[in-house]
Amino acid sequence: MSTKQSTNQLPILQLDEKDMAILKLLQIDGKMTIRDIASKLNLSTTPVYERIKKMEQAEVIKQYAAIVDPKKINKGLTVLCYITLKEHSKKYGKKFIQEILGFTEVTECLNISGEFDFMIKVQVKDMDEYREFYVNKLGELDNLSHTQSIFVISVIKTTHQVVF
Repeated sequence: MSTKQSTNQLPILQLDEKDMAILKLLQIDGKMTIRDIASKLNLSTTPVYERIKKMEQAEVIKQYAAIVDPKKINKGLTVLCYITLKEHSKKYGKKFIQEILGFTEVTECLNISGEFDFMIKVQVKDMDEYREFYVNKLGELDNLSHTQSIFVISVIKTTHQVVF
């Protein structure tokens, strides 16, 4: 594992096969112990620990999290909402992003190319709760030109694993 300096001041790690193997295991089970990882990879615990720490510091590993089933916590409606802004200046874009970051219903926000500027993923209980969000939060934003809501019928595949 070697490092190069990136423009955002965090080093870019050059990951080797051992690092990639560690990442694969952690993506499957983020609670896997260093001892278990070392055992599966035929390594000792100290180098595994050091490699993980380096990847955490370089933000290759951004966080450890539990993946929650939205239906089990009464948030069974997923809506993908495509958004076009009226003004595309840096000021207005930054303001929109700050407002979206404050909406707890929004679980993802992507800046996209094409017909729309952003796509947000909204997780709510039901259509009534989405209407409330759409009318009283999203609809109150100053700089919206156009929105299109797509209602997810069923999830075919979802993963947080990055394939490499």
